[in-house]
Amino acid sequence: MLMTDLSSAPMGRRRVLVAGSAAAAAIGIGAGTAAARPQTASTATRSTGTAAARDAAAICTLTKELTEGPYYLDHALVRSNVAEDKKGAPLQLTLTVVDTATCAPLDKALVEIWYCDALGEYSGFVGNNGHQEPDNGRFLRGAVLTGADGVANLTGVYPGWYRGRCIHVHLKVHTDVTLTSDGSFTGGNEIHTGQLFFDEKITEAVAKLSPYSTNTVPRTPLSADGIYGNGGIAAGLLAVTALGSTPSAGYRGTLTVGVDPDA
Repeated sequence: MLMTDLSSAPMGRRRVLVAGSAAAAAIGIGAGTAAARPQTASTATRSTGTAAARDAAAICTLTKELTEGPYYLDHALVRSNVAEDKKGAPLQLTLTVVDTATCAPLDKALVEIWYCDALGEYSGFVGNNGHQEPDNGRFLRGAVLTGADGVANLTGVYPGWYRGRCIHVHLKVHTDVTLTSDGSFTGGNEIHTGQLFFDEKITEAVAKLSPYSTNTVPRTPLSADGIYGNGGIAAGLLAVTALGSTPSAGYRGTLTVGVDPDA
C-alpha cells in the first residue's frame, strides 16, 4: 500500500532553533569543522555569498518540529556512512547540535537520519513507490554521536523522491543513548524530530542524473511540498555547496540545529 507523510501537525510542545552554519560560526559554534571539498572559484563565490546572506537571517530562528512520517525504523545502526550500495550523487551532511537556551554545542547527542533512495524507496518498505529492488532494511539509515563541538558528520547519496513529497532527509536527535554491541543504540531521550531540505535548483540538476532519471514517479517541487510549506531556514533548508564542478560530484549540506536538551 502506498504511504505518504503529508501530515504537517507538530510533534508536541518542543521547539527547535535552526541556524545556518555561517551564523553558527558568528556566535562561536564550530559548524564548519569539517574541511570543504574543492570547488570551482565561481561556484565557491556564489555559494559563500548566498550562504552568508542566508545564515545571517537564521540566528535564533524558532520553528516547530516536523512529522516523523511513516517510514521510521527503530534503532538504526550507529555509523557515519549510510549509503551502502546505493548509487547517486555523493552527499555529505555536517549538522551541528546546540542547546537552544545557550547556543552551546551539545556533546554526545545522537544525530539520526533516514531517507529514500534515487527511486524513492525506503529500506524496509521497498515497493511503496512503485519500484522493485533488493531491500536489506538498512540502506540510507544511520546515526552518529556529536563530538564536543556538537558536530555530526554523515555521508550518503543525494535523496530521491516519492509521490507527494519534495526531496528531503528525515532527522532525529537523541540524548543519553546507550550504544549496543550489535552496532545500534537503545534508550535515551528523543529531543527533536525534523526534516532537512534542499534548494530546488540543485535538485533539478541532480534529477537529470542516473539513476534519479529512472524514477517513474512525478516529482513534487519544494514550493509545492505540504510539510516544508515554503518555510526556508526555519523549516530545515540546508546551506548546500558543490563538491566539484558537476552535479555528479555531489554536494555538502550544513545546518545548525538548536534543541532543548531537557525536552
